Amino acid sequence: MKFDRSRFHIPYAQKLTLLASVPLILAVAAIAVLVAAQSRALADREITALETQLIEAKKAELRNYVTQARNGFYFIYGSAAPDDEAAKRRVAQILSAMIYGEEGQFFVYDYDGTAIVSPRETARIGQNLRGETDSEGTPVVDRLIDIARKGDGYHSYLWPKPSTGVPARKIDYVTSFPSWQWAVGTGVFIDDVLATVATSRADVEARVQRTFLYIGAITLTALLVVFASSMLLNLRERRLADAKLKKLTQRVFDAQEEERGRVARELHDGISQLLVGVRYALDNARRRFDRGDPAAGAPLAKGIASLGEAITEVRRISRDLRPGVLDDLGLGPALRTLAEDFGTRTGIKVTYSTVVFRNRLDNDAKIALYRIAQEALTNIERHSGATEVNIDLRGHRRGATLRITDNGTGFDHRSSTQGLGLRNMQERMDQLGGRLYLRAAPDKGVEISATAPLSHMLPPDPGSAETKRPDTGKAPV
Repeated sequence: MKFDRSRFHIPYAQKLTLLASVPLILAVAAIAVLVAAQSRALADREITALETQLIEAKKAELRNYVTQARNGFYFIYGSAAPDDEAAKRRVAQILSAMIYGEEGQFFVYDYDGTAIVSPRETARIGQNLRGETDSEGTPVVDRLIDIARKGDGYHSYLWPKPSTGVPARKIDYVTSFPSWQWAVGTGVFIDDVLATVATSRADVEARVQRTFLYIGAITLTALLVVFASSMLLNLRERRLADAKLKKLTQRVFDAQEEERGRVARELHDGISQLLVGVRYALDNARRRFDRGDPAAGAPLAKGIASLGEAITEVRRISRDLRPGVLDDLGLGPALRTLAEDFGTRTGIKVTYSTVVFRNRLDNDAKIALYRIAQEALTNIERHSGATEVNIDLRGHRRGATLRITDNGTGFDHRSSTQGLGLRNMQERMDQLGGRLYLRAAPDKGVEISATAPLSHMLPPDPGSAETKRPDTGKAPV
């Protein structure tokens, strides 16, 4: 089965849209990642602050419990000797009775590691628990005794909850009874704090994911809107382009038909009549020769003269269609010949001037300026009623400018700009990237100015000396 790539061809405008969408997608993705990172960082700081605040509150609560308990039996401990066993038993009984909440209790270890008080875990009482660790390997009793020896402090570790038997994070606060060598403290499980923190982190992650989804949905919607707008705009532009193409095609056909009609009229009115006259003259001369008439040479001479006129007319028509002098000598001599022929044919006085710049226009510019001059002279002959025409061609730093002025009746700008000839002029300059100006002349008539850009000027030949002086007809432009 042969793969048909034409079915999957993407139009150029849609390719541009897709290409323009890539930076948008990358930018939105970068923004989403940045927003997510910033949100997570901010949430982590807030959650850490919340966790610290809750744990500090727990620690303060533990310290307060121990302080209150110590104040409750300090009258016993303060007056007892280090070896007063009765006082120790009374204090141990008081601490054993101080049970609070579902998990709260006081514990007592001597410096040797023996458990003295543990009301919720009575099996531990009397056992030496030195070396005991939690499930993570963290020392428990040894660390509590070390903290008590130094005064007081906190210790965190994993420990089974008495109510459930499930290991949970616990914080103990322990202080010292130095004369009895006791480590006395209490603890609280902070699994509720950790659960709160975990819930907060889960909420943050859910919010971040929702943010990603929202950004993705907004981006997708924007891309769909852009793509749909591009499609609609592309369809609209294509319709306009098709309409303009049809209009341009029709104008090309009109121009072709007009040119064919002009050539046909010239052939019929000029060449055809001349050739008919030549035929009659030759027939007349033949008949006279057949009769032996000595005056047979007169119609023969007339036929030869008419044939010469026909040859001249053929050359004129050929020159109008494509002047050979334009290719051989350049634009300057071609315009000079055009001006002289126009003046001879119409009786209008034509003045032509230029400066020498050594045939430096490329072929497109020469043809365009020559055709503009042809069209302008045709309009002057048909519509202006002018008696004088001035044609000026010169090069400058911006390119080359052809300026044609007449002293005719002027023009109606609104109606004249709709003519096919003026449209052809404008289109030729548009193809060159040049400019065409049509304005009223300073005194009377019309001034047409066509400028070919510098990009259509060829570089000068090395060693050529270019001087600006009025053209004498000897140097090509």
